[in-house]
This record gives sequence, C-alpha cells and structure tokens, in this order.
Amino acid sequence: MSLATFKVTAESENPTKTVVRAGNFEMIIDEPKNLNGTDQGPNPVEYVLGALAGCLNVVGHVVAREMGFELNGISFELEGDLDPAKFMGKATENRAGYQEIRAKVKADSNATEEQLRIWLAAVEARCPVSDNLSRSTPVKIVLN
Repeated sequence: MSLATFKVTAESENPTKTVVRAGNFEMIIDEPKNLNGTDQGPNPVEYVLGALAGCLNVVGHVVAREMGFELNGISFELEGDLDPAKFMGKATENRAGYQEIRAKVKADSNATEEQLRIWLAAVEARCPVSDNLSRSTPVKIVLN
C-alpha cells in the first residue's frame, strides 16, 4: 500500500498571524486581541479542534454508508483544556498541548442507538486526525 502525502505552505505576516496555503485554499491562523493578535482567524489550537470535527464528519459519512444506514448530518461540540504555562516559557510539568479533548457528536440518522455506538467506535478508530491526536506521531522540525 502506498502512502498519501499531504502538504501545506505557510508564511508569517506578523508575530501572531500566519497565512497557510493548502491546495487552492488559504487559511488565516491568528490570535485574539487579548493575546496581542489581530483576531483575523482562529488560533492554532482551535484549528486542531476544527480539523478533528472535519475529519470525524468525513469518516462518519463513509462509515454510515458502509453500514447501510441513512445519515442526514452530524453536529459536533469540541473542547479541550491546555495549560498555557509551557507556551509562555514558565516551568510546569504539564505538556504544552491539550491535556484532553472532548467531542460530543450528534448524528441525524435513522440508525438505532446500538448501530450508532458501533458506528462511532469505527469512526473514532478510522479518523486520521483522531489517530494523530490520540497517539504519538513523530514530528521532525528542521531549519531550511
């Protein structure tokens, strides 16, 4: 099996704003004004939550189709807790990233409660973003 490679490019516009290009699309990543940002886009950790919701949506529809039930739509509420101390350069035993991410998923479907439990377990197991967040993925950052 061959691997699929995904790529984005990014350019800093100021100390808080980054413009990311992914294919034909552009995303603005920024910080709110209370963190000295220009508030022109979600912050990086909000994009992580958004990426998880987007992936769960795609995989959720694929799995529902495979299981043979109707899925009219899915809604999500995602939240996560992180300790900003490490990001701010302060001593802490906590990691820099999310301590935990919680996702509430509501499916508009004709499936039974049992089918939805099986569906959700399959969705979580097959979602690449969930996999990246729940397991250690090597990240290699080098000067270019």
